[in-house]
Amino acid sequence: MTVRTLAGALADDVRRRVFAAVVLGGVDTAAVAARAGLSTRQVVTALRRLAEAGMVTGADGDLRVDADRFREAARTPAAPCAAGEPADRVLRTFLRDGALVALPAQGGRRRVLLTHLVESFEPGLRYPERVVDEMLRGWCEGGTADHVTLRRSLVDEGLLAREQGIYWRTGP
Repeated sequence: MTVRTLAGALADDVRRRVFAAVVLGGVDTAAVAARAGLSTRQVVTALRRLAEAGMVTGADGDLRVDADRFREAARTPAAPCAAGEPADRVLRTFLRDGALVALPAQGGRRRVLLTHLVESFEPGLRYPERVVDEMLRGWCEGGTADHVTLRRSLVDEGLLAREQGIYWRTGP
């Protein structure tokens, strides 16, 4: 688990509530749903995502937080952008005439690019999914990336949060 994975997994309000319920002693789906005030379906979905991220382990009836994975993530340094490569160079490489040419494979470069793209969203405003898709399509015209992949990447990186089809920018 990386710090980025951790942030992405906890970027969603429902997953945060489910995670908190497990931390507070919810050992099965019913207990977590009751503690978090969520439906069983929401809890099951969130638990699956938290387990994929390596944050929660165990089967229903024995759910717990994987503290060892958290310690490991805390000790792992963040991947730098290609040997300290300047952000403007990354943007020039992957953006042409205001359109995304491709999504970088390297994590540091991808983060620089996504941080730039998320600035098109106003902090504090909430956007329905269709509006987010329209905004991201503008970035994807003429390139190899699609708006759905871009949206997923922004959420996974913790730059956009999502709950019930509504998105908002996290951070400043």
